[in-house]
Amino acid sequence: MPVLTPPLQLEASDSSPGGDDAKSATSRIGGIGRYLDLFKGMGADLSRFQVPVHLNFPKSQLQLYGEMVYCFTQDILSQCADAATPMDRFLHALRWHISATRQPHFGKAPYNPILGETHHASVGDLNVLLEQVSHHPPVSALYATNEKKGFQLRFWHHASPRFYGSGVDITIHGRRLLKLERHGESYEMTSPKLGFRFLPVPGTDWSGSTTVSCAETGLKATIVYKNKGFFGLHGSSRRIGGKVWDTNTGNTLYEIHGNWDQFVYLKESSSGTTSTLYDARAVVGKLRPPQVKNLNAISPMESTLVWSGVSEGILTREVDKARAAKLCVEESQRALRKERQALGIKWSPKFFTLSAETGDWEWQHPEHPVPPAPLVVPLP
Repeated sequence: MPVLTPPLQLEASDSSPGGDDAKSATSRIGGIGRYLDLFKGMGADLSRFQVPVHLNFPKSQLQLYGEMVYCFTQDILSQCADAATPMDRFLHALRWHISATRQPHFGKAPYNPILGETHHASVGDLNVLLEQVSHHPPVSALYATNEKKGFQLRFWHHASPRFYGSGVDITIHGRRLLKLERHGESYEMTSPKLGFRFLPVPGTDWSGSTTVSCAETGLKATIVYKNKGFFGLHGSSRRIGGKVWDTNTGNTLYEIHGNWDQFVYLKESSSGTTSTLYDARAVVGKLRPPQVKNLNAISPMESTLVWSGVSEGILTREVDKARAAKLCVEESQRALRKERQALGIKWSPKFFTLSAETGDWEWQHPEHPVPPAPLVVPLP
């Protein structure tokens, strides 16, 4: 049976496992040594590092990427498709970009998806499908369609973790592309960097500069995620700032400031008027996980099924059971890889193909939308 767990919650308090305040972080310092010991001899590049099961939380990385799209309280993507003007559509795309920022659990990591693993979920008329299209390097591809609203979302991500002595920085390579078919517009987005700091104060930060741009209208935004700095004792790690401008004229239209987990504000350059761009609690508050709608239609490569034994062990705190289940998954993959090598078979993804022209991972069946999924998220 698939194991379905709650999505990352905005409502998690700062003292929770995903929290980031100095007081709760201080209580974790005693256990930091075990994290640092894990990286001894690994070097800076952690792309092949295997997280021990006691540091996993019961969810695949594919599910986390999927939750960014199908777990919401307000359907911003549909609002974007319905908006009347190019500026309104751009600002909705910007809101969705901010909403995709979710707070991870400190000291816990999702499962590394196996090659060919999939995750397929639906919410309303939005159908989402992900596939792990490469293992070394680990690359995840997503395609989502809403035929009723006339939009497509696709992205591919390659997370590159690096250890720098007092923490781990994860650079997310790849591209996100939202296409509004009825308006003939496409919005390209980049991702911030995720940091896990162990010393001097443990915590997590999103940081770095990201962009949202629409080539058809010339509108572009830069959003800078601001971390607390090395000591991590002052300020908020969830602040953002930036601007929206017209690349055709070079004129700045709006200034942006706020906190991605609270409120983000727009200040109009021409009038000085300030308005609310984004209310995190209204958009991604009280998220719900998918539910099984059709058990027989679930693929054997579905994330929630592949890792079900590991997740059951973690949730019941039976570490030996979880470790044995994870080892079973890993050994099965090694056996399949050896079998392919012996037979001279080159593995290929089922749903995506690598474009020789653009270097992007693209949906193999452009004439067909993503079908409804056997896992369904209840509508807000």
